Amino acid sequence: MDIVYLLIPLAPLLGAIATGLFGGRLGWRLAHRVAIGAVAIATVLSFVVLWVHGLGDPAPYNKTLYQWLSIAGVDLEIGFLVDRLSAMMMAVVTFVSLMVHIYTIGYMADDHHNWPEGSGAGKNAYQRFFAYINLFTFAMLMLVMANNFLQLFFGWEAVGLVSYLLIGFWLNRPTAIFANLKAFLVNRVGDLGFLLGIGTVLAYFGSLDYAAVFESIEAGGGEATLTLFGTEMTAATLAAVLLFVGAMGKSAQVPLHVWLPDSMEGPTPISALIHAATMVTAGIFLVARMSPLYELSTPAQSLILVIGGITALFMGLVGLVQNDIKRVIAYSTLSQLGYMFVALGASAHAAGVYHLMTHAFFKALLFLGAGSVIIALHHRQDMREMGGLRRYLPVTYWTMLIGSLALIGTPFFAGFYSKDVIIEAVGLAAEHGRPGAGFAWFCVLAGVFVTAAYSFRLFFLVFHGQERMDAHTREHLHEPGWVVTVPLVLLAIPSALIGLVTVGPMVMGDWFAGSLTVGEQFQPLHHIAEHYHGPVSFAVHAFYNWGNPAFYLAAAGVFVAWLLYIRRPEWLVLVRERLSWPRLVLEYKYGFDEMYTGGFAAGGRGVGRALWRGADGWLIDGILVNGTARTVGRIAAGIRGVQSGYLFHYAFAMILGLLVLLTLFVGGWQGWWQA
Repeated sequence: MDIVYLLIPLAPLLGAIATGLFGGRLGWRLAHRVAIGAVAIATVLSFVVLWVHGLGDPAPYNKTLYQWLSIAGVDLEIGFLVDRLSAMMMAVVTFVSLMVHIYTIGYMADDHHNWPEGSGAGKNAYQRFFAYINLFTFAMLMLVMANNFLQLFFGWEAVGLVSYLLIGFWLNRPTAIFANLKAFLVNRVGDLGFLLGIGTVLAYFGSLDYAAVFESIEAGGGEATLTLFGTEMTAATLAAVLLFVGAMGKSAQVPLHVWLPDSMEGPTPISALIHAATMVTAGIFLVARMSPLYELSTPAQSLILVIGGITALFMGLVGLVQNDIKRVIAYSTLSQLGYMFVALGASAHAAGVYHLMTHAFFKALLFLGAGSVIIALHHRQDMREMGGLRRYLPVTYWTMLIGSLALIGTPFFAGFYSKDVIIEAVGLAAEHGRPGAGFAWFCVLAGVFVTAAYSFRLFFLVFHGQERMDAHTREHLHEPGWVVTVPLVLLAIPSALIGLVTVGPMVMGDWFAGSLTVGEQFQPLHHIAEHYHGPVSFAVHAFYNWGNPAFYLAAAGVFVAWLLYIRRPEWLVLVRERLSWPRLVLEYKYGFDEMYTGGFAAGGRGVGRALWRGADGWLIDGILVNGTARTVGRIAAGIRGVQSGYLFHYAFAMILGLLVLLTLFVGGWQGWWQA
């Protein structure tokens, strides 16, 4: 199997090299075939690995491939850890990436129209785009297959770099350049915490290798205490919090969430790739992989619960007032990532990564469906210019309906099983007395209503009601080609059915037993599993489970969306008038963008400008450098005035000097000398 594990990340890397360096010679048709073929190889092999580890021998594969160097007994290595967690991640990443690659053929077919005439950047842009998404897939695979923090950090930074290139792919658009710079800078904030967390792990656990760190944790290495800023804490708490700061940046949790909605400036395939199974889930994977560490720190788990709960509810509320179809789905991603973190904070690690898997399918489906609508409307994204598209885009309509039903947690759909278990687990954590769990439980439960409201607001505005597009657009409306619709159908199938097949072993069983660690004092999923009698019974139970009214909250959200946008649209004006202040707050997204752009960024520029003018301009240049030169120049100019060129001036100066010397010598000089 060694060659199989090696080929999975290398195939996309070789595809990126081929299309990136030789794309111009290959041509656009051969370039996308090479790129798609490379990801297809990785996908097939990833499912082989999932089959081997999921149904065969669950023993993890942990092997060092290359030792870079050794410093003071610390080995810096490249290696793979493949267990059921990473095998599931590999399969999800490669499958979603393959669907995005195929979809890209249709979405980027007319990309040359997005570049100015004669643009050098637009030359071979199609091939370059495929090279980037191949490289993105490689970086994510290196991240999830890593067996040490060095390789994890490499994959972590690589996906950040490639996402920067992809978000700003249309570099002739100022908004795209601002968005990719914003993503890069905000992630640097999180990455600082991530680096400090890795340093803390090395300092207190003595290794960067996962296995060695976990052995040290079992031996009590995380119980060492330290005092930081007057607060005493364990090494495990410090490391866990710092690593979570890195996860907050990559997985866009409040307050480091601002980059993700703006990343919609990139092409739609990238929105699906970044927001579904790859970049934004890296933080979820990190916390899940480090579950032995987080189980040692209740404060870190409580922090995760609170941050996740805030993100799940309050970012979902912002989605209610967005008019850009992609931004609504982007805020949905923020909210669902909050659900995943809440599960991890409640020690329901399997439920968190399970929601990661189900979410990858239906969120990629929703983004690609939105892209299908955008193609049909000639790249219009404002939902106020849509409506009545059901009869023009039937495949897109039905697949997006499936994705929306999965997203809101409709019984029997994939999203129901993962979200319902999370809500149950957080409720148990609140009963158990875990700090922050009660607040998180309220947030995720209220978030069910909000999710249903904004999801079907989008669905009704786009596909139902009055047609609001212009006549020219209406005349040319049609379903995009098979390269767009086939990925939608293939993603709709797991969005609808995968929960029925996998919830039993993955969440209620011990499928992740060798990969995820849960403390003995509190195991919420074990308690839920005691009352589990199969996926059908579990779904039916949602209709009369009054302790968890998630189904009825979702139904209420759908009903409110139907009432305001289909049945009684005139009521919407009244609602907007009555709720003008909350609506304004949501439209300004709680002021985070203004705070960062007008506060930190503008403040930083102001301090820099003051230092430039005061310290550099006035003090250094004005006084120390130029001031010294000007002083010497002025003295020289004064002395130069004495050199008149007239003989009687020189004679007068000589006589005057002689008189001064005689006076000093005869009178004052001897007295001064004696004194």
